[in-house]
Amino acid sequence: MARTAGSHSDITGPRLQMAALRLFAQHGFAAVSMRQIAKEVGVQAGALYNYIPDKQSLLFDLLRQHMEDLLAAWEGQDHGGSAAERLEAFTRFHINYHLERPDEVFISYMELRNLTPENFAVIEGLRRRYEDHLEQILRDGMEQGSFQIPDAKVATMAVIAMVTGVTTWYRTAGRLSQDEVAQIYWTMVQKAVSA
Repeated sequence: MARTAGSHSDITGPRLQMAALRLFAQHGFAAVSMRQIAKEVGVQAGALYNYIPDKQSLLFDLLRQHMEDLLAAWEGQDHGGSAAERLEAFTRFHINYHLERPDEVFISYMELRNLTPENFAVIEGLRRRYEDHLEQILRDGMEQGSFQIPDAKVATMAVIAMVTGVTTWYRTAGRLSQDEVAQIYWTMVQKAVSA
């Protein structure tokens, strides 16, 4: 199949990813057709299959890329210090990273149900790897006596739910800056893990 005039793989591939991300976040995976994605990118619908085998693969690639980028960003940082210092670093990192990527966060939570079981298992494994970092911080804090929590796994899920929730309401034009919001959340996380 001939390529649309002006279409180049190094440009069209990333544009395809961005268009799909935007459309999935706005309308939901099930409501978006490959034809809509092609129109958004500016190519013929059949040309999309030069870049991606199907819509499921496109969703999977978006979710996997988000988790791999998140893990690389977190694991690339220095995680020294006390458990409390590491928890503060994790809290601020998570909020700041995710506030810059609201569409990725939205589809990462809302569209998991649309993955095949095999693809879901891969994404779930990546998510667990990220959650394990926080759980280890909480376990270390429990051992050091600085955190008073009944169950590290439940606390991990609660903290992640709390700090991820900021992406649903925060607006850059609002009354609080991103740093102010991160500080407020850090205060709440501290209270959640102490007696």
